[in-house]
Amino acid sequence: MALGALLVFVLLSLFTLSDHGARCSTNRTVRTFNEAVAFSRPTVEPSFVDLNRLEATAQAKSNDEHVLILTPLKNAAQYLPRYFELLDRMSYPKHLISVAFLVSDTTDNTVDLLKEQAEVLLNRWQDRYHSISIYQKDFHFELPEDQRHKFELQPLRRTFMARSRNYLLTAALRDEHAWVLWLDVDLVEYPSTILEDLMSVDVDVVVPNCLRETEDKSFWGYDKNNWQETERSLEIQKDLDPDYVLLEGYYEFLTERHHMVDMPTHHPKLEKVPLDGVGATFTLVKAHVHREGANFPAFVYQHQVETEGFAKMAKSMGFGVYGLPSYLIYHIMNA
Repeated sequence: MALGALLVFVLLSLFTLSDHGARCSTNRTVRTFNEAVAFSRPTVEPSFVDLNRLEATAQAKSNDEHVLILTPLKNAAQYLPRYFELLDRMSYPKHLISVAFLVSDTTDNTVDLLKEQAEVLLNRWQDRYHSISIYQKDFHFELPEDQRHKFELQPLRRTFMARSRNYLLTAALRDEHAWVLWLDVDLVEYPSTILEDLMSVDVDVVVPNCLRETEDKSFWGYDKNNWQETERSLEIQKDLDPDYVLLEGYYEFLTERHHMVDMPTHHPKLEKVPLDGVGATFTLVKAHVHREGANFPAFVYQHQVETEGFAKMAKSMGFGVYGLPSYLIYHIMNA
């Protein structure tokens, strides 16, 4: 390396003409070592990205708008086959889709399966995805599967989930992404046109109505984190400690909120209602919402953390948060 640089210096000193520096009788310039090395380097152009042109619109597909699909994972190997089957069934153009995973505290072969599937989707002859990224970040948070929904453990559990989402978001969001989709790994059914459908609603944050999968096709609500405040729920909060985290679906503390799973589902599929809290089974966000600072609080924000805290934060910043009670998707029947 040093010898090469020295040769460059000698050659440039002998044969390079310049209007500056000390000149000899033959009008050639004598350069310093640093000048010679700098002169020999290739020119590096600065990157310029006009974010004014980056938009998320109702005509996303025809406008070639990129979407980033984000899925945090932990011990998810058993769910990945159906996850990728549904993902690949989406009608949105694959070359406009980036997918990113954050794997945390996993003890199964989730990472290996992700790598195998990514290799296939990125290298097949047609319908290749724009990109697939796999990140790993361990938080050393262990919770037995049979206790993951215990009431008293939820604030701590949801705090770690918020941290995981924020790591994934900041690692994966790129200049070209106009939309961000937060997608649960254990959904079992949703329409192939769901991205185009939700994009057509043209709001900052939108969620479909997530139900449980049942053998008899009966109506069981799943995602109770999609809700509206009521006069009663707001009245209750006036007397709460500021650091108290409200949780939905627990008899230990009834919040008196209006859950989207309890709303009528016979209206047009794309008819929207305003929400104050959202989950993240299938949450579509215009990327500028995240870019402007709305993320997933790992601290208590207006009595919420994680996804519901994100909805509260987005609304505080003036963004619109909506749900589609009649647009149904289905989640695995778990505890």
